[in-house]
Amino acid sequence: MSQSRTQSNVIQTRLDAVRKSLKAAGVQAYIQPRADEYLGEYVPAYNERLLWLSGFTGSAGYAVVLEQGAGIFTDGRYTIQVRNQAPADCFSYESLTDTDLADWLADQLPKGAALGYDPRMHTATWARATAAALTKRGLSLVPLNTNPVDANWHDRPAPEANPVTLFSHASAGATSVEKRQRIGKLLTREGVDVAMITAPDSIAWLLNLRGQDIPCMPVVLGSALLYANGDLIFFTDLKKIVPGAAAHVGEGVSFRAEAELASAIGQLRGLSVLADPEQSNAWCIQQASAAGAKVVEGADPVAIPKAAKNEAELAGMREAHLRDGVAVCRFLAWLDAEVDAGRFHDEAALADQLLRFRKQLPEFRDSSFDTISAAGANAAMCHYNHLNGTPALLPNNSLYLVDSGAQYPDGTTDITRTVAIGEVTEDMQRMVTLVLKGHIALDTARFPKGTCGQQLDALARQFLWAEGFDYDHGTGHGVGHFLSVHEGPQRISKAASRVPLMPGMVCSNEPGYYRDHAFGIRLENLVAVRPCAALAGAEREIYEFEALTMVPMDTRLFLTSLMTDAEIQWVNDYHQRVRAAMAPRLQGDEATLAWLERATRPL
Repeated sequence: MSQSRTQSNVIQTRLDAVRKSLKAAGVQAYIQPRADEYLGEYVPAYNERLLWLSGFTGSAGYAVVLEQGAGIFTDGRYTIQVRNQAPADCFSYESLTDTDLADWLADQLPKGAALGYDPRMHTATWARATAAALTKRGLSLVPLNTNPVDANWHDRPAPEANPVTLFSHASAGATSVEKRQRIGKLLTREGVDVAMITAPDSIAWLLNLRGQDIPCMPVVLGSALLYANGDLIFFTDLKKIVPGAAAHVGEGVSFRAEAELASAIGQLRGLSVLADPEQSNAWCIQQASAAGAKVVEGADPVAIPKAAKNEAELAGMREAHLRDGVAVCRFLAWLDAEVDAGRFHDEAALADQLLRFRKQLPEFRDSSFDTISAAGANAAMCHYNHLNGTPALLPNNSLYLVDSGAQYPDGTTDITRTVAIGEVTEDMQRMVTLVLKGHIALDTARFPKGTCGQQLDALARQFLWAEGFDYDHGTGHGVGHFLSVHEGPQRISKAASRVPLMPGMVCSNEPGYYRDHAFGIRLENLVAVRPCAALAGAEREIYEFEALTMVPMDTRLFLTSLMTDAEIQWVNDYHQRVRAAMAPRLQGDEATLAWLERATRPL
């Protein structure tokens, strides 16, 4: 029997087992998202429910199991991958972006049928919107007490109990007590008794703890109740709590087993409870309402204080980027030497080499996300992952895009560089230059207090727009302090955002351009919002960006004929700062120093 047939039989057996559970629960369908109960970007192995159910390893999507048949919904990143992994005789392949779930279910199910869901794995906003959409079509959404995947996953791996790390108060710039009291005052001001804090990075920031529970983000999984007096109950795996943790977090914190969360929520009767419907899972909010609490829906109160970093956090971010710059410069110098010698590696080997350079740094803890190592036409897929298929060999006379980042105890990095491999076309150079012009326009922007990222997004796109081009991702996302590389609530994007950019917020500046089946371009630095010192006496309070990333851009790709004098000066000034910052740290590495000298020569 072939391997694919064996896999198909395994998946079919699992689907049939889930169907029996659905029949027992009295529902005709079930939806299993990739997300787990923590609703984060990354999922530990023991919560890879979608993988168990379908064989699909992608980072986004969901499966819907019906009494007869099933569908798997993914976006355009996974069109090929999902067909290779989820058996065609078990699933129909559906578009996450183009197929409306309620319409699809209405075509599959009779009137009066019910879609079962695990409310721990969906936001309250999703549950409310989906229930309304299904009701319009004569269907219903039913929460299940038992997850049918969990009930049938008999060889499910056990959770790892990795110990928490006590994060330095000096690096954090404040103790946990100070942070909790600060947020508690915000709750009091809003007339709230207690807040549900469910985002793992919010809890880590509040307690000055870090963990090893999931890849790429140093958090401890769990949930918390934060009271207006600053007291906090953290529900987590108690085996992770190390000696000294209680003293480190300070008075007012108690650690309890996750299994006690339900009973604790049940004791909130009569209290005003703040919950974020975009971050908290539906189960938490449903339990609070059932307990008789007054649920107040609002944004996570930790999000903005965490995002607006203090001076200690910013100092750590600057140092982390200088350190990371050493590794990335060594990689880019090595890459140029390999290409010059006629040695062309595949995407996986290139990503592994970059990781090796980072691992040479004693402070390196982990990657901050899966490296995007994209050769030639693969870079046209802006979130390409070389691990989703056979890594491509780097072709000569092409563009190479590498988007990567790292976690260090004092900061999180994220950088994208587009590199010339051999001789590139003038058209490639033209498109890179248009992207560069947008990058510069955003980097040099000055904007009044209260400005949101949406209002700045067009600065980065204007030169592409003028030529009839665009890109389909946001221009910038927030970045945490030794936390999530994709931190909210700030962003720079076409999408509506009412969150103003504030001093201390760190964002990416990453315009790009992607031509199908040809090449992809992205130029990304991280920047921090700061007051504009040059306009200290201005009529309005004005902010600007400070570039944190210190790595040369590939000037071989720039057409100075398309650039203004000011833009050329920006490149030269940036490269002068990079050279001054990196040269002392590369002493003794003559090959990389020589490369740095060449890479930062004035235009």
